[in-house]
Amino acid sequence: MDNRKVKRKLVAILSTDVKDYSRLMADNEVETVKSIKACRKLLFRKISDHYGRVVDSPGDNILSEFSSLADAVTCAVAMQTALMEHNKELSDNRKMEFRVGINLGDIIKDGERIYGDGINIAARLEGMAEGGGICISGSAYDQVKNRLPLGYEFLGPQELKNISEPIPVYRILSDPASAGILKYRCIKDNPKYKRKKRMIIGTILIFLILGGGILFKENIPFTGEHRKTIKQKLMNLRIPDKPSIAVLPFTNMSEDKEQEYFSDGFTEDLITDLSKISGLFVIANNSVFFYKNKNVRINKIGRDLGVKYVLEGSIRKMGDRVRITAQLIDSKTEGHVWAERYDRDLKDIFSLQDEVREKIVSSLAVRMTSDDKKRIMVQDTHNLEAYDYYLKANKLYRSTDLKKLAQGRALLQEAIRLDPNFAKAYAAMGNTFFKQWIFGPDKDPEILNKVFTWGQKAIEINPEEPDGYNQLAHYYLWTKQHDSGIDEIKKAITLDPNNPEWLAFYGNLLTHSGKPEQGIRLFTKAMRLDPKYPVWYMFGLGHAYFLTQDYDQAISNLKKAVKQSPGFWPSYLLLAASYSAKGMEKESREAVKKILDENKNFPNEKWEQLVPYKDPAVGRQLMETLKKIGIYQ
Repeated sequence: MDNRKVKRKLVAILSTDVKDYSRLMADNEVETVKSIKACRKLLFRKISDHYGRVVDSPGDNILSEFSSLADAVTCAVAMQTALMEHNKELSDNRKMEFRVGINLGDIIKDGERIYGDGINIAARLEGMAEGGGICISGSAYDQVKNRLPLGYEFLGPQELKNISEPIPVYRILSDPASAGILKYRCIKDNPKYKRKKRMIIGTILIFLILGGGILFKENIPFTGEHRKTIKQKLMNLRIPDKPSIAVLPFTNMSEDKEQEYFSDGFTEDLITDLSKISGLFVIANNSVFFYKNKNVRINKIGRDLGVKYVLEGSIRKMGDRVRITAQLIDSKTEGHVWAERYDRDLKDIFSLQDEVREKIVSSLAVRMTSDDKKRIMVQDTHNLEAYDYYLKANKLYRSTDLKKLAQGRALLQEAIRLDPNFAKAYAAMGNTFFKQWIFGPDKDPEILNKVFTWGQKAIEINPEEPDGYNQLAHYYLWTKQHDSGIDEIKKAITLDPNNPEWLAFYGNLLTHSGKPEQGIRLFTKAMRLDPKYPVWYMFGLGHAYFLTQDYDQAISNLKKAVKQSPGFWPSYLLLAASYSAKGMEKESREAVKKILDENKNFPNEKWEQLVPYKDPAVGRQLMETLKKIGIYQ
């Protein structure tokens, strides 16, 4: 061969042969030849159907190549499924059980023939497979692990004949129930085992450093709280076991910059849809919008948010047309898992949202339950104009500014006029009244009653609309109907299990219901889903610790809340009370001064009647504390 004319290329190589072929021939040559011919015809057709090419087929072996690794693996699964059906007609001792090996490798092409170590590896993998089984190399696994609805079992690094280096080998699990699963034949190969081992060693080292060095120098006791803090730091933002994703704000590529609301709304709707899938871990809107218009590397975003995958994209509206690009990226390698461009009529935006969501779910091999499918199939509205009004109201109805709330309410009224069955718009309307009641000067119960009315309307129109239950839960907390509130927020979370705002509010409800220990767990879970969480999550966590009388933790978390948002005065309130409980009167007075400087009318508010504790004694005790620290006379 002329070296100057050598052609190399990277291909997926599939090698297959029959288990116990020699025995079958020895038993009955005629029947075996008859069966092998029928099987070869079947397999040749499957290879062709999946865009492969048969390179050679001596005896019982078939060697084929594919330009796509996904096609090769899909073909192998289809081959085994077809052979299983074929074997049903044969007796056990005459069944033709094929073994399949697949490798991604560089080969030399000479005419119709191919050469290279990659072929030898595929042949060795075939020999490792069971009858009816498929084994693939580590290089093949890396390419298809998140692209196909399959499971895998890691067999470990294997020494293969005439191959210099050990090859990682995976067995394919084609049973639909195994989709998305990665098993380990040897526990020591499991990264969880390795991480746990490293964590234990790391904890011991930290213990030795802190417990030996610092304690020796300063004679400070090493308490359980120190250990707890170390453990929390070590586990901070660990990648979840389930597939995890952050959907970055889609970039508005339209010439009209006023269309920003549309790209933001598309992003939020996509996050909402994905968060309804229990098998996914989805970062909240609040955290991903932190990165809007910021030039941050994908791997840093993955580390910051603790996710394996990041979706980014852009939207361009052009009259009645819309172009959307989207790319799913592995945050560790920054390699593309898939990338697509969609050019559609604007009226098809709803089906396009479904298509992008389904592509993500398929690429991550997420197993969806029947409840997941039911939740995501619920359509908010089919009216494009109503949807557009809702998107324009999106940020306004969540504001704490009364003028913006009024503007958002007017837009939502238009959305409801255009589509009286737009349940999500009704729930959003309820939110405007709740924000008005909380942040406005008027604490008229009629305003709060409207929260209930609009939330109830949303549920009547669509019992699958989770925000309707969320609005009812808020109403019940502030009218001190705690048990009813807990029932409603649990319904919302069942319909949207990844929503951190509702998890945090559930924690708030439990805290006010006399169950702050459970509230702590929920606030912590909400913070993991929304790492750039709003200040009230941290305040709620500090409040829960305050009620458990763990004042050290209360102070620690409330100081973080103050640092995060110096203008959020409730943090100073509980911080002052926590300092006082610890006998730190100077620090308590400084916190009180902050409150009174920002809120001159604070002492005149009837807080004892407003704070929604289930047990009135807790409210009275808080008032006594406020009097003690000088807020009330």
